[in-house]
Amino acid sequence: MIEFILNDQKISTDNRSGALLLDFIRYKKALTGTKIGCREGDCGACTVLIGSLENDLVQYQQITSCLTPLGNVHGKHVVTIEGLNLKDLSPVQQQLVDASGTQCGFCTVGFVVSLTGYCLSKATLSQEAAIASIDGNICRCTGYKSIERAAQQIVHAMQNMDSSNKLHWLVKNKFIPSYFKSILHRLKAIPTLESHDTKHQIVGGGTDLYVQRPDRLVQNEISPLGLNSTLRFVHIENDLCKIGGATTMTDLLNSKDFTRLFPRFPEQAKLISSTSIRNMSTIAGNFVNASPIGDMIAFFLALDARITLEENKSVRTIPLKDFYHGYKTLDKSTNEIITSISFPVPTKESHFNFEKVSKRTHLDIASVNTAAQIRLLNGQIEEVHVSAGGVAPIPLYLHKTCAYLNGREASVQTIHEASEILQEEISPISDVRGSMEYKRLLMHQLFIAHFITLFPQQFTFAERL
Repeated sequence: MIEFILNDQKISTDNRSGALLLDFIRYKKALTGTKIGCREGDCGACTVLIGSLENDLVQYQQITSCLTPLGNVHGKHVVTIEGLNLKDLSPVQQQLVDASGTQCGFCTVGFVVSLTGYCLSKATLSQEAAIASIDGNICRCTGYKSIERAAQQIVHAMQNMDSSNKLHWLVKNKFIPSYFKSILHRLKAIPTLESHDTKHQIVGGGTDLYVQRPDRLVQNEISPLGLNSTLRFVHIENDLCKIGGATTMTDLLNSKDFTRLFPRFPEQAKLISSTSIRNMSTIAGNFVNASPIGDMIAFFLALDARITLEENKSVRTIPLKDFYHGYKTLDKSTNEIITSISFPVPTKESHFNFEKVSKRTHLDIASVNTAAQIRLLNGQIEEVHVSAGGVAPIPLYLHKTCAYLNGREASVQTIHEASEILQEEISPISDVRGSMEYKRLLMHQLFIAHFITLFPQQFTFAERL
C-alpha cells in the first residue's frame, strides 16, 4: 500500500508502484491543473512539489511528475497547483499577473509551483536564485523577461521574511495555505519503507527509465531505490569520500563536504539537467543507465571512483572504470544495486576539472563531455585520470592517455603527444549531436582545456596548445 499526502488529503492506494504520479493526479484525482506536456521532463508543465521529512522538518523540492513513479512518493507530501490556491491570489501568482508573466497559461502552473518551491527552499534570497529555480520550466509565449521581472518582485516581497520560522511566515503572508503547518505531524504518522527489495524493476529517480520504456514500467510494480534513506549520504572519513547510491545531484550540491572538495561543482552542475531533474536523479541510477554521455559517469571516472554492489548479503567493490563492458553491458547481475560510490579525497596537489559541450549550453544532452584529475608536483605529472563521454559505445576511462602522461613533464609537447594517443583511444560516430570529425575535434580541445583551466600560469595561451 502506497501512502502519502496529496495537497491536504491523505492518500492510501494499491495502484501499481510503477504508475506515474502525473497520471494518478490527473486521472485518479481529477486535479487537472497539473498539465501533460512533453512526458520527458523537459517542459515543466507537470511540475509539483514534493515534501520530505528531513531532520524533523519538511523540505520541499520541485519535480516533474511525468517521470515520477507513484512508489517514489510514499511517505511524502505532494503539492499540485490546487494545493497552493487560496481565496485570493498568492504573492507568487499576483506577481506573475502584474508582470504580464503569462499568456496562453499552459505553462503558468509549473512556474507558480516552482517559484513557490523556491520560496519554501533554503536557497539564497536573490533574483539569480529565483530564476535558477525555474530553469526546468519552458514558456513558448512570453519571452521570459516578464517572468524574470515577476521573480525579482517575489524576492523583494520576501525581504522581511522571518527565516527562523519560514513556514509560519509564508502561511501568515499567504504564500501557501495554512494546512502546510500540519504536514510534519501527518507525515510522521506514515510508516517508512526502507527495504532493499529487488524482486521488481529497480528505479532510482526514474528520469531516464521513464523516457526509454514508460509503457513497460507503468503497468508493473517497481522497487523504489530512492525511498531508502540509508542510501542517501555524503561522508568523508580517513581521506575517503563515500556517497550513497540513492544520493541525488541536489544532495551533492547541498553537501558542504562535497562542494568544499569541488568548489566549481555548483557552476558545473548547471550544465547537467534542470533543477527539477537534479532533485530526482540518483548517482547510482546515472551509472547503471550507462549512457555513453552520462555526465556524472564522466565526473566520477576521473576521480578513479569505486562502486560497491550488493545483492542480498553478497557485497563486492569494483573500480567504476571496470563497470562498463560494452554498450549498456555492465559488470552487474540483474538484482544487484549500487549502494555506494567512493573515491580518495583529492590532495592539495590534485586539481579537478569537468567540461561539457552540447548544442545548447544548458539543459541539453552532451555532444562530448570529459573530466580530468591531475596531480602536479614540481612541473611533473605525478598522477592523472581522464574520462571521455560521447566518443565511444561506453563512458571511457582513457587508460593509454593516462599511462602516457604519468611521470612526464607537464609541457606543451607532452600534451600534444598525449592528445594524439587520446585520438587512438576514442571511436566517435556521427549522430544528431555532431559528426565524427566534430566530436574528435571537441575531445581534443576539451582535453587541452583541462590543462589551460587548471594550470593557467603554465599554459597561458590556447594557441600554444
